[in-house]
Amino acid sequence: MLKIGIVGMGVIGHRVADALTRGIPGTALVGVSVRTPATAGGYPVLPLPTLIERSDLIVEAATQASLREFGPAVLAAGKHLMVLSVGALVGVLDDWARLAEKHGCRILVPSGAIAGLDGVKGAREGAITAVTMETRKPPRGLAGAPYIEQHGVDLDAITTETLIFEGPATETVKAFPANVNVVAALSLAGIGPQRTRIKLYAVPGQARNQHRITVEGEFGTLRIEVENVPSENPRTGRLSYLSAIAMLRELGAPVHVGN
Repeated sequence: MLKIGIVGMGVIGHRVADALTRGIPGTALVGVSVRTPATAGGYPVLPLPTLIERSDLIVEAATQASLREFGPAVLAAGKHLMVLSVGALVGVLDDWARLAEKHGCRILVPSGAIAGLDGVKGAREGAITAVTMETRKPPRGLAGAPYIEQHGVDLDAITTETLIFEGPATETVKAFPANVNVVAALSLAGIGPQRTRIKLYAVPGQARNQHRITVEGEFGTLRIEVENVPSENPRTGRLSYLSAIAMLRELGAPVHVGN
C-alpha cells in the first residue's frame, strides 16, 4: 500500500484527495499539509515534516515557490515526489535528480494539461530540431501573473486576440509561474527549457485553455492540440488534476500503457 500525502489544497489538491478517498488500488491518503487549515476540506492536516515522515509519496499541488522550499526535504527523506508546479524544476532538476538517486526515490511529473509527452520522449531518442508551443487563454486566466503585474497589462481592456508573451520556457516559468507549467513539462520531456519556445495569447470570449504544440526532428513532425475546460480556478485546466490521478492509478496497476 503506497501511502500518499498532499501539499496544497487548491483545486488540484482537492480533486486528487477526493480520488484517493474514493479509492485508487494500492494507495491510501495519509493526510494533507496546508498553510490555512480551513482550506483542507475536512481532510486530516499534518505538519509538513510529519506528513513527509508518514508518506511514501508526496503530491505537490501548491506553488512553484512552495515546492522549491520543501522539495529537497522530501527527496532527502527518501520519499517519492509528484510535481504539478513543474516550472519550479527548471534550473534545479539536475541537482534534485542527484538527490533522488542518492536516497533511492523518484521525481514524478504528470503530463498536466497537455498530451503527447510520450511521443516527445520517443522523438528525443533521435534528434529533435525544434519544439514550439502556442497557448491561448481567456484574459482572466492570466490574472495575477508576475509578468502581467510588472508590465501593467490591463487584461480587462483586451478586446481581440493579443500576443502577451513570447520566449523560451526558462523565462516563461518565471513570468507566469501558475499559468503555463505545461511548457515546463514539455521542455523537460524534449530538448530542454532554453530551446523550447512559447507564444502566449489572451483571447477574449474564449471558454477553454488551448495549447498547440509542434515538434520537429529526424522522426518527422508531431502536432498536438488540446482544448481544456478550465476548472474552478481559471488558470487550471481539468486535465491537470486528471493526469495526476491517472499517474497515481498507474503506479499500482499491473499494466502500463505508453512510455
